Amino acid sequence: MLWALFEPGKLGRKARAILEDPTNEVLVSPLSYWEISLKYGLGKLVLPETDPSEIPGAAHQLGLLEEPLDPEILATFHRLPYAPDHRDPFDRLLVWHAIRRKHTLLSKDRAMPFFKAHGLNFEW
Repeated sequence: MLWALFEPGKLGRKARAILEDPTNEVLVSPLSYWEISLKYGLGKLVLPETDPSEIPGAAHQLGLLEEPLDPEILATFHRLPYAPDHRDPFDRLLVWHAIRRKHTLLSKDRAMPFFKAHGLNFEW
């Protein structure tokens, strides 16, 4: 999402096409906003001339919509197997959300092929 907002040149060709296609409904997990705010507050993320509180509005202007996490997603998260060398809880929850809701996840993360065998559809 941050690349779509601030550095669209970093997006993969397929990801850019998906985001630019007006017939696609592009969803953002509220977890992404939390992770951005957390990393910003810890000094691990620098945002160009903005603050995390402005990201949801910028995402809406880009046409991105939120899909809230529901209790079923959170309560069944333990079912997602761990990828070798990939234990990031934010990424794993995004993966599990996409699997459970049958969404396509846009991600450049090298661990995504591992999750494909567990039901993840992803593009980059």
